[in-house]
Amino acid sequence: MRQKAHGGNLAWAAALAGCPPDAILDFSASISPLGPPNSAIAAIVSQIGSIQHYPDPDYSELRLVLSHYHQLPPEWILPGNGSAELLTLVGRELAQLDTVVLITPAFGDYYRTLTAYDAKVLEFPIDLGTLGWEVKISPPTSRSCGLLLNNPHNPTGKLFLRDAILPYLEQFALVVVDEAFMDFVPPDEEQSLISVVQDYPNLVVLRSLTKFYSLPGLRLGYAIAHPEYLGKWQLWRDPWPVNTLATAAAIASLKDQEFQRNTWKWLPHARNQLLEGLANLPGLQPKNSAVNFLLVESQHSTSQLQQQLLQQHQILIRDSLSFKELGDRFFRVAVRSESENQRLLTALKLVLS
Repeated sequence: MRQKAHGGNLAWAAALAGCPPDAILDFSASISPLGPPNSAIAAIVSQIGSIQHYPDPDYSELRLVLSHYHQLPPEWILPGNGSAELLTLVGRELAQLDTVVLITPAFGDYYRTLTAYDAKVLEFPIDLGTLGWEVKISPPTSRSCGLLLNNPHNPTGKLFLRDAILPYLEQFALVVVDEAFMDFVPPDEEQSLISVVQDYPNLVVLRSLTKFYSLPGLRLGYAIAHPEYLGKWQLWRDPWPVNTLATAAAIASLKDQEFQRNTWKWLPHARNQLLEGLANLPGLQPKNSAVNFLLVESQHSTSQLQQQLLQQHQILIRDSLSFKELGDRFFRVAVRSESENQRLLTALKLVLS
């Protein structure tokens, strides 16, 4: 069985480790260990009887909840079957421009969608040595250019300042900011561009509800953009992309302020525990992160580390072979509970020794 470019491939990991998938401790997928929220589970159970009916094709209730959450009119919001579906629609839009600029290393799905529509890609690498707060891009001279980036950045965990991105809205025909991990940044620190989306008709913000609320199996995300874009994309895609149970879970999760507060309280300490523990291991250099995962530079082959951790300890880390700029000298790990983080650190110490 071939390892997929994404994390979270438990079937592949279990086959390599020789154990059931549920025996794998998964650090490869950056999903919160605190969820799903009890409120989301209760909402799913309450809506089981609704699966005999088609979903509301306009997702009116979900869009209304999202509009209150972000203080935007509902017509500026489009739910999707994970942000991956919306990224495919955005890729088709971007490919109509002369060039698309990517900040690299870049999430693999960006290449998937841009390649599918034969987009011309121009890459600008992040300085992996400094990972400062600035993002420096020299836009092409042509006005018909797009910019696709994620903030916070995957796989580095870097958080770009809002003010560092805003100038590009004047320089690019279309700017797409993937904020899949922004929910993990506390409200007083977050750098989302959602608050200015109505001021810039060339701005698209993508959000995911699966990582923060631990709902990846339900596949749910949303786009925030000018209604003209959203209306066009609705004509491009299949009907009813979001199922009834996912919609119910999303509505309940967005209203669950206690779960949100608990996550913001949990993450800094757990992340620091993992960061310091990794930094104390020989040959490893973890990078600072604003979110729930850490990129780790290694003096050891990370693909070998991955296999040893699986076969000896049933622990899965994310190699970086799909990021051409990183190769076999970096790996990524999610921040999990303190006991799980310690299990990973203990296993790494044994493997590295």
